[in-house]
Amino acid sequence: MTWNIRTGGRDADGGDRLALVRRVVTTQRPDLLALQELRGFDRPGVLARFAAGVGMRPYLARSRWGQPVAVLVRPPLRILAAAGVRRPFHHGAQRVTVATSAGPLALTGTHLCPFSGTRRLIEAGWLAAAVRRASGSVVGAGGGADDGPLVLVAGDLNTLEPGVDHRDRIARLPAAYRRRHLRRDGRVDTRAVGRLLAAGLVDLQLTAGRPGDDGATAPTRYGGGVEFSGMRLDYLLATTGLAAVARDCRVVRDDDTDRASDHYPVLVDLAIGAT
Repeated sequence: MTWNIRTGGRDADGGDRLALVRRVVTTQRPDLLALQELRGFDRPGVLARFAAGVGMRPYLARSRWGQPVAVLVRPPLRILAAAGVRRPFHHGAQRVTVATSAGPLALTGTHLCPFSGTRRLIEAGWLAAAVRRASGSVVGAGGGADDGPLVLVAGDLNTLEPGVDHRDRIARLPAAYRRRHLRRDGRVDTRAVGRLLAAGLVDLQLTAGRPGDDGATAPTRYGGGVEFSGMRLDYLLATTGLAAVARDCRVVRDDDTDRASDHYPVLVDLAIGAT
């Protein structure tokens, strides 16, 4: 599951959504969880307490300019490796490799720059290179389904989906936020996701999503977010070997997720188990 929980689950006016966030995670019970916008979670003990409360092990990537991201892992999944992606992301990227019945699975949780399409494109290039390295290390570890290494990129990519007409969606945005999704020539900027797809990743919403669901993740019903207009910004992208075992990719929309953040979480079932 991937989820942007908005400013660490707490608001500037003192509102605290963290209990709702914990309840969603507990209810959905993901084995692997990529979280974004973890403001304050880099303070001593904060992430550890959250992870203990949902029964998972945390791995945090700190941020230079934005907010930390993390990947959480539920036992009995066995950790083979964990490290941040060492590039100057606006927010960050954290990779964790776990042992599964189909071989090692490398998950990178990330959050791309919200302000600049060109910056997102650069960050996507770093992720594509990390995917290539992860693919090599997964194969080198003796893993791999017959269809190839198991690699997943999950997170808030702040990028609209390629190949879709976004004109109405863009027109509904205030001008200040419209610029975030347009190139200098006025075209909608979908390049960051396009670069990851060109690197061989598969969009699980398109291959394993529910019929009729456009996958929109922001804004939520009560979560605010004037910078959104019914947009799909959160993705689960997989190598073909992992896409082959992906089932029922879905946006989790319910009373709790309506209020817990300005983004809905995205969840996929994988037909593999721990080992």
